[in-house]
Amino acid sequence: MIRRQVELFFTALMFYTRVPCPKWVGHSEELLNKSTIYFPVMGWLVGGVAAGAYWGLSFLFPSDVALLLSMVAGILLTGAFHEDGFADVCDGFGGGWTQARILEIMKDSRLGTYGAAGLGLMLALKFVALRSLPPVAVAPVLVVAHALSRATALTFIYTHDYARANEDSKAKPVAKRISLAELLVGLGLGVLPLLLYAAWLGRPALLLVLLPLWLTKAYLARYFQKWIGGYTGDCLGATQQVAEMVVYLFFCSPVWTSI
Repeated sequence: MIRRQVELFFTALMFYTRVPCPKWVGHSEELLNKSTIYFPVMGWLVGGVAAGAYWGLSFLFPSDVALLLSMVAGILLTGAFHEDGFADVCDGFGGGWTQARILEIMKDSRLGTYGAAGLGLMLALKFVALRSLPPVAVAPVLVVAHALSRATALTFIYTHDYARANEDSKAKPVAKRISLAELLVGLGLGVLPLLLYAAWLGRPALLLVLLPLWLTKAYLARYFQKWIGGYTGDCLGATQQVAEMVVYLFFCSPVWTSI
């Protein structure tokens, strides 16, 4: 049982990050589906590395430089896996008007105008939102955002179908099915950093961030379902990126601080 969970953890680590894994870790669609419950835990890791980079580099550089380098650290850790998905979704849905054409564009490895514009604006918005936070809040918010955003993307695998009928994912295999129990475990792991942070601050109002995340998921789900009949790996990456940005916007908004 324990060995099985260790194998699933390393499968998730191998798929969602660039961290080297033991050679004995296998890879299959079944393992990938089962390992998806650890997707939010990868958010702990990525957010933790970004937070640690920000904290350490803030002793060497101005706060803005440390913040930008912390974003670089997170991107390097994942190999820009989710950013690539977001850019592909911008290109696909921006340039395609039929399901077949949208899927074809998203499969193309070249970066188009929509993808370049969307990626640049998204990264800029993340930086500006994080920059507006008190320095002491940046590190915990990074961990919270990375975990919650991955939990948000995880829900797609349970609620929607995989859109590529011919299973021709352009790069790596994509998780396509999880059970309700696995979804609940994944959601619990994703929400845990938020619960700890809210308890630490004594601010239960922070849990309200779950509302805009739910609305984000509902909107993206309807949009993807309308145009391509489900989700792809790129859609999961885009959802993670948008949800992460929503968390930053929530924490930098003066609305929640007044509650």
